[in-house]
Amino acid sequence: MANAIASFFARRRFRPPLWPTLALAVVVATTIGLGNWQRHRAAEKQAMREQMERSAREPALELALTVADPATLRYRSVRAVGRFDERRQLLIDNKVHAGRAGFDVVTPLKLADERYVLVDRGWIAQRATRSELPQAPPPTGDVVVEGRVNLPPARYLELSPDEGNGPVRQNLDLGRIAKATGLPLLPFIIEQTGVANDGLVRDWPAPDFGIEQHRSYVVQWYSLAVLGCVLWLALSWRERGGNDEASNG
Repeated sequence: MANAIASFFARRRFRPPLWPTLALAVVVATTIGLGNWQRHRAAEKQAMREQMERSAREPALELALTVADPATLRYRSVRAVGRFDERRQLLIDNKVHAGRAGFDVVTPLKLADERYVLVDRGWIAQRATRSELPQAPPPTGDVVVEGRVNLPPARYLELSPDEGNGPVRQNLDLGRIAKATGLPLLPFIIEQTGVANDGLVRDWPAPDFGIEQHRSYVVQWYSLAVLGCVLWLALSWRERGGNDEASNG
């Protein structure tokens, strides 16, 4: 084995070609950068999952006493007292439950300090025709709402922008809803929990953080960087030519 290795190095010399070396540097820098980004995203998602687990163990907050960064309240259980504003109730389209199409019913809740918070009261199935919207009137008078805080997605797929007219919305966009309704909305929503006596379904799925997917991408990108380096090393050992042998002699 030692003789074979010695013979290999005796017949070859390390002479990396210029352009493949430059191309490799670009590829390695790109793949490592992408791997680092995926590793960073995995760490962010892991922190979010740990936050959700901590929040599930903590007692419910009184929303009227809450003055905090919305990101720190995500997944936290809260209690809010107020009155539902039925006139500005919304239906968030394209929501599926148990294989059936429907809507999420989102109703503004007016708090004692005149602020509003959007409450996702649950899911309701669509009617036989799209022109016939389902009815889910909220309870009247002062109510106590219990639920968990969540943040609507900052990015979403949109085939056409919501016009702002009518109760149906394609996406739960707090900025657009605040502009269309003129309400001073808090920068998060409450996903209501507890028994629903109005035909709504409150079966909130556990968030899929996709941490393992990010980690698999990390392995893929770093593996590509290593593979590129191995190929470069293999191609950089060249057979010695006559000039090399003469100079060595």
